[in-house]
Amino acid sequence: MLLRDKVAVITGAGPGLGRTLARLMAAEGARVVVAARTAATVERTAAEVPGARAVVADVSRHDDVERLADLVAERFGGADVLVNAAFPGSHRRNVLDMTEADLAAWRAAVDIAAYGTLLACRFIAPHMVARGSGAIVNVTSMSSRAGYAGRSDYAAGKAAVHLLSHCLADELGPYGVRVNCVAPGWIASEVLDDWMRARAAAEGATFEEIRARDVSAMALRRIATEEDVARAVIYLASDQARSVTGATLDVNAGQHFS
Repeated sequence: MLLRDKVAVITGAGPGLGRTLARLMAAEGARVVVAARTAATVERTAAEVPGARAVVADVSRHDDVERLADLVAERFGGADVLVNAAFPGSHRRNVLDMTEADLAAWRAAVDIAAYGTLLACRFIAPHMVARGSGAIVNVTSMSSRAGYAGRSDYAAGKAAVHLLSHCLADELGPYGVRVNCVAPGWIASEVLDDWMRARAAAEGATFEEIRARDVSAMALRRIATEEDVARAVIYLASDQARSVTGATLDVNAGQHFS
């Protein structure tokens, strides 16, 4: 197993990709600690993953992240793997149309994505440095390098994580700690299907027509799944990637080349 006896901390371990990550990392032998803002959400994830430990934590809050790091240190002696997968939902608003509430939401989104990743690394990575080994994998996005109208909050937050990862790779490399990114594009889900249905209704087309058109623009002619993304994270977290740091692995089925 790729992560046998590793301690893996996953932030943003709610429904969707975070939950899939927790399940597959545990199947690869990791002892998993899952963190998310909502107690019911993170406890449900932990209940689906054998041996997982749930921690309620808002990654944009200094005290919450420090408490998470302390709990991992006390229970396991520190983490071997940190996956930063927390991200806010985009509210799809053009910059010039933003109200005061929208501006506050924009700032909160960037705090979760960028500052939350920074805090998790700041408090969890020292245990890796002390041990002389470790892997951090930050889940960014295709949007970190290609912005789209109405998604500036999401793009700015993920782009910040992208370059933060480069900085951390340079800073932590001498101590044996690797830092990489996985950048998904679209991920197959009900949320994506609902968005396609809304576009179909707006254009007077069928869902099948919109989906076929979108998929035809992807080199692999399919949409990546949560498991596809999670497997890329596991690779970068494992010793198979022991000479890989400061890299970004695109997992978008050829939707965007970079």
